[in-house]
Order: sequence, then C-alpha cells, then structure tokens
Amino acid sequence: MKKLIVLAVVAFGLYSCQESAKIAFVDNSELVNEYQEKKDLEAKIKGKIENFQKYNDSIGRAFQLEVQTAQMKAAKMSKAKQDELMGQLQQKQGMLQQQYQISEKAISEESQALNDSLLNKVKDFVAEYGKTNGYDYILGKNEYVGTVYYGKEESDITKILLDKLNEKYAAEKK
Repeated sequence: MKKLIVLAVVAFGLYSCQESAKIAFVDNSELVNEYQEKKDLEAKIKGKIENFQKYNDSIGRAFQLEVQTAQMKAAKMSKAKQDELMGQLQQKQGMLQQQYQISEKAISEESQALNDSLLNKVKDFVAEYGKTNGYDYILGKNEYVGTVYYGKEESDITKILLDKLNEKYAAEKK
C-alpha cells in the first residue's frame, strides 16, 4: 500500500512537471492605440488644443492691433512717453506669454494623467483577463521593444483583449 501511495505521488509529480504553462502575448501598441477609449481621449485633448490655439491666436491678433495703434500714437509722443508706452506693451506681452505657458502646461499635464490612467486600466484589464482565463503568463510586445520577438499567431490574444476592452468601455459609456 505504501509503495502504491509513493508511486502515485511520484507519478503526480512527474505529470505536474510535464504540464506546460499557458502563455500568450499581446501587441501593446495595437492594444492601446486601437482601444476606443484612447481614441476618445485623443479627440478630447485635440479639441482642447484646438480651442487653446484659437484663443491664443485671437489674443495674439488683438495684441498686434494694440501694438500697431501704440506705434501710431508713439510717433506723436515725447521720448519719455514712448518709453513708458513700450514698457507697458512689453509687460503685457510677458503676461500673455506666461498665461500661454500656464495653459499649455495644464493641457499637457491633463493629457499625461489621462494617458497614465488609461495605461493602468489596460494593464489591470489584461491581468484580470489572464487570471480569469487561466493564463500563467501574458507577455507584451511592441514594434521596437518587448519581451516577445516571436510568437505563434494562435498565442496572440491582442484582438480578443481589444474586443473585450472596447465592449467594456462601450458598456461603461452608456
């Protein structure tokens, strides 16, 4: 009886050593870039950038008109008054540039935060998918750098994950 139990344990041990891990890979670039939420975020940020540029263009044109008007007035002023007027214009130009930089930085930071959040969401989704579907490993690859340089096409689950991510996002949007 002892020999039978030992034999069963050894057989089980050998069997478990022979069991291969369930491994798949994902094309990170495709997964993220084709994810609908990323496309929506890009459109949102693009809209903000366009509005920002339109606003700054209109402020710039108004300032240029102010400078032209000031130049015409300056021709009739004393040197001291001209210097004072030019100083005021330079100060205003500096404030406008500072406002531009602050607004530009805010858009950049918002974009970075949204992208970071999106990447974490995708990463968490892939991890949860792997756990739920019994994968031991899901490796990532992209065009230039990655941990997978070759993989059988049937091991590529990018399309499956992308479809599921987009389904989940569409359901959350409703």
